[in-house]
Amino acid sequence: MAIFTNQATLSYNNTVITSNITTGELLEVLSVTKTALSDTYIGGDTAVYVVSLANSGPTALTGLTVADDLGGYDFDGATVTPLDYVDGSLRYFVDGAVQPTPTATAGPPLTVTGLSVPAGGNALLVYEARLNQFAPAGVGDTITNTVTVSGGGLANPVSDTATITASAEPYLTISKALCPATVTENGQLTYTFVIQNAGNTDAVATDNATITDTFDPILTDLVVTYNGAVWTEGVDYTYDETTGAFATIPGRITVPAATFTQTPGGAWTVDPGTATLTVTGTV
Repeated sequence: MAIFTNQATLSYNNTVITSNITTGELLEVLSVTKTALSDTYIGGDTAVYVVSLANSGPTALTGLTVADDLGGYDFDGATVTPLDYVDGSLRYFVDGAVQPTPTATAGPPLTVTGLSVPAGGNALLVYEARLNQFAPAGVGDTITNTVTVSGGGLANPVSDTATITASAEPYLTISKALCPATVTENGQLTYTFVIQNAGNTDAVATDNATITDTFDPILTDLVVTYNGAVWTEGVDYTYDETTGAFATIPGRITVPAATFTQTPGGAWTVDPGTATLTVTGTV
């Protein structure tokens, strides 16, 4: 709904008289709602958006254009865009029935043209957008993007926004290395496990992160360190010398959160938190 006002002017014999001001309401027949199927994200995620168009008027609306700014925000006087449209992901429905895919230009902004909404009916757009290097990932960070509908004889464009929030959680990965790569019988070898946390929250004891492995060949006389500190069997880990089964005790693995830095161009870099477990034994 939009409020409009109007006032007339009467001029005669070098005299100007104004009328009273009239006020009216312009009822918008098209409404738009934008929704994200998930309200949280982590780096590299793909967000799924639904744009719903409802026509409450007695006449079909044709030739509509939908534009999505893909979350563009100002950084150092320029606009950076944290979402990329996933090419080919667009689906278009009218009154619940799937329609031929309309023309979509990735942008930014993402632009979809040639849309129609029947009288008293609705249309639905569903598409995916992938987070890129401009997506902030710190605790409490958000991405808000706006969709705007224009054309089709609308008196004014209509718009709506959707906001997703960076998920506050650890995001762990692990890599394993062996040294030396060639070992003689009764020789020593060392397995090194590097755990990285690309999330914005520490991995703490209550997350119960656990490393398990089965050493083949079986190792004896184990020496285990975590971040350089010697671990004790039965307190920090368990090991079965008959099977080679090794496991850290839940709660002993903790990894600090990543550090996020925005570069002069607006891209975010991630410096993961790390922890290192070494297991040395005799073959």
